[in-house]
Formats: sequence, C-alpha cells, structure tokens
Amino acid sequence: MSHAVARLRDKRLARSEKPFLARGCKAVRCDQCRIAQSHCLCAWRPRIDTQSAMCLIMHDVEVLKPSNTGWLIADVVAQTSAFGWLRTEVDPALPALLNDPQWQPYLVFPGEYVAPERVVSQVDVAPGKRPLFVLLDATWTEARKMFRKSPYLDNLPVLSLSPERLSRYHLRRSTRNEQLCTAEVAALCLELAGDQRAADGLNAYFDVFSQHYLAAKAPRAVDLADPVHRRLQPFLE
Repeated sequence: MSHAVARLRDKRLARSEKPFLARGCKAVRCDQCRIAQSHCLCAWRPRIDTQSAMCLIMHDVEVLKPSNTGWLIADVVAQTSAFGWLRTEVDPALPALLNDPQWQPYLVFPGEYVAPERVVSQVDVAPGKRPLFVLLDATWTEARKMFRKSPYLDNLPVLSLSPERLSRYHLRRSTRNEQLCTAEVAALCLELAGDQRAADGLNAYFDVFSQHYLAAKAPRAVDLADPVHRRLQPFLE
C-alpha cells in the first residue's frame, strides 16, 4: 500500500546519484515495511480513522533511512502528507496545505526556541476545522536548522509538548533520552487532539516495529504472541 512517505522516498531515490546504503544494508528488505524480509512487519500494519492529520517535513536523507518512524505515522494515519526539506526550494503544495481553511496547523517544536506568544500547550480547534500537526522529521541538529530556515512556518502556532516519559526509541544513538522520535511525538499530538485510539495504536505499532527491527539486526526470532504483539492485535481488527 503506497502512502505519502513511500511516494516521497521513491522521488528521492529517483534523483539519487548513488544508492543510499543503510546500516545492515546487506539484509534483503521488504519493499513495503523496509525491515528485513525475515522479520517483515506488513501483517501488523494498523489503519485507524482520525480527525487529525499529519504533515511531515522530512530532511533530505531522512526518508531513505529504514529506521525512520515517520513512515509508521503514514501507515497509521491516512491523512498524512510528506514533503522533502531543501533550504533553497519549497514544494508549492506545502504552503497550500498550511493555508487550506479546513485545517488548523500546529508546528510541533520545543517552546523555548520561539517567542512566548507563539507557544501553545493544548489543541484548541475552531468549529469547522481539524488539527494538522506539522512535524520536522530529522535529527535534532537538522530539525533546528530546518526550523530557522523555513520562513513559511513563521506564522504557525507552536505546540510545545511536555512528555512525562522517556523515549522508547533505541534504533539510533542519542545523547538525550528526553528527545522523542517522530512517531512518539505524533502519538502525543493525537492524544492531545482526542484521537486516543489512534494514539494508542501508533504507540503499539511503534513498539512492534522497534522489536522487529532490532531482532532482524541481531538476528533473532520474534515471538508474535508476546505482550507487545498482543497489544497491537486489537488495532488490526
């Protein structure tokens, strides 16, 4: 099943001058879930109706990384848009989406980096509108650069999250456990917007993805009847 992130990856691959070699690139990966075929995740992909939508602005190479979790958001939330970020050009469809009157966009970013009057901590949508969460999908260093050099985001309210739990993301090294990965951030946004079932489903799917990804690297078998998989099962029905 194709979605916005998959289509963006295809476009990025089409203009690549050399192949992108991910860690563990010798593995034969599934074209759909990007995990080694021996640990394919496709049978565990939920699809949940939401009132909210997601807009992923992805750093140039982020969409190519098998460990990227923005892909999981697009798997779960049907109304997910994805745009590649380049400093020198902007896809005209991105500002058009942000200005579409059906949406109330929120740029999700730490509030200490912006003027206080732009910062909000709750999702408060006017009648007739639906929340659109704009996520900068990149490493923290890259995301700060994207934030500074994207003037079309300057007028958006900034949703500053205060997560009470540490990140469960262990697919890449990080020096700060309080920095959540993109899928974890999206789940918090869905929860704030009242899309609780989608938030729970995305969290469960993220945990299963992480388990399959790390087991494929080991390699070791995955217990499909363990508590992690059982937690995701209701969202597949």
